[in-house]
Amino acid sequence: MELAMMLLALAILTLGSVGSFKYRWIGLCTAIVALVVGLAACRSLYYGVFIFAIGIINLFSLVGIRSKIKGVDYGLVGLMALATMYIANTGDFALVLAALVLVSVPTYILVMVREGGANVEVGIKYITFMVFATVLFLIGAVILAYTKNSFDGLLYILGYVMLVMGLSLEVGVAPLHEWVPDVFTSADPIPISIIASLAKIVPFFAALWILIYTASTLTSSITIFTAVLAAISMFTGNIGALTSKEHARVLAYSTVANMGYVLTCLVVVIKPTPEFIGFALMGGLLMLFANAAGKIGFFNAIKGEGAYSPLMYLLAFSFIGVPPLMGFWGKFFILSSLVKVGLFMAEAGYVYIVVAALIVINSAISIPYYIRLASELGIGWETNLTNFIAVSVVIIILITVVPPNWFFEGMRVLAQTIGIGI
Repeated sequence: MELAMMLLALAILTLGSVGSFKYRWIGLCTAIVALVVGLAACRSLYYGVFIFAIGIINLFSLVGIRSKIKGVDYGLVGLMALATMYIANTGDFALVLAALVLVSVPTYILVMVREGGANVEVGIKYITFMVFATVLFLIGAVILAYTKNSFDGLLYILGYVMLVMGLSLEVGVAPLHEWVPDVFTSADPIPISIIASLAKIVPFFAALWILIYTASTLTSSITIFTAVLAAISMFTGNIGALTSKEHARVLAYSTVANMGYVLTCLVVVIKPTPEFIGFALMGGLLMLFANAAGKIGFFNAIKGEGAYSPLMYLLAFSFIGVPPLMGFWGKFFILSSLVKVGLFMAEAGYVYIVVAALIVINSAISIPYYIRLASELGIGWETNLTNFIAVSVVIIILITVVPPNWFFEGMRVLAQTIGIGI
């Protein structure tokens, strides 16, 4: 039933994209209808609602840009949102990889969208890195799947490293982040807000699913590789943001740091898989949702030459990790998973505690540039699309004012659905 509804949503999206060549508003309306159908087919209600909200806000943000591809841009964002919803419905290895590709490919076109023509130079640079990243990820995933049925230690390590490097290149984890500052600064802020928000969720979800599915006795040893990458990314991102002046470049390095935080979720994947994986899944998704809300708000403020100041500060506080905003809870559950696995491990447990400490230290380092960003982008109230978008994303980060125990139960059901079995 879920698959049939997703196919129906895709059909609606396709017809709407065709019709949007004549009337652009058709693309927006059919994309919204398709997301409603997709939400109805999503097994995890809370996860689906968050993706639905992020997708809808991304769709409306496109209203502020006149692109040469008319309403097809709505169809591309709708496709990304549907694939992000569907990955929570499946425990099939091939469909997980298909969802990754369906989210990645539309960004190849969106990154070139700008008023007055296509930004080809940025597109070539971005596409080159993304194709290489996707190939690395897919090869690594296939190697890991092979070792699950016919285990070989060297092949497992090779597959693990390729998958994590592909993921790092895809989302912008340092030191594989070279494309991020230039692309984020040169491209139009609206498409970049989509790439920096919606496009980050599926790669992490897919990587976590695959690593848990293929976990072996070597996993706990090789995770030190992921821990080192996460630490490098946190420091590189925060130091880069501190020393950058352009708003888009600050947000680019902020993304590098945030992806480092989320990458630590993969560090807790060991075998056997105890219940603390649930904390990592929950923390990672909350961090990704908070990152999505913040990037949408800030990039739309750049496009609109400022947004209402209190809204900008709330987004900044969420990024920093001020309770009870969503960014705080994301970091809290990631830290909880790291501490739990550190205490669980008889040997080398200190590594996980050190990684947790680095998250806290880097959160403190990030305070000055987030406050500066909010101060420089904050203006008085005006009734416009930019502030409408900003209000919408602030509502998302304020949902966790009520402690998200309700979300943890949803993640437990989601984990059981995809076969993690916490």
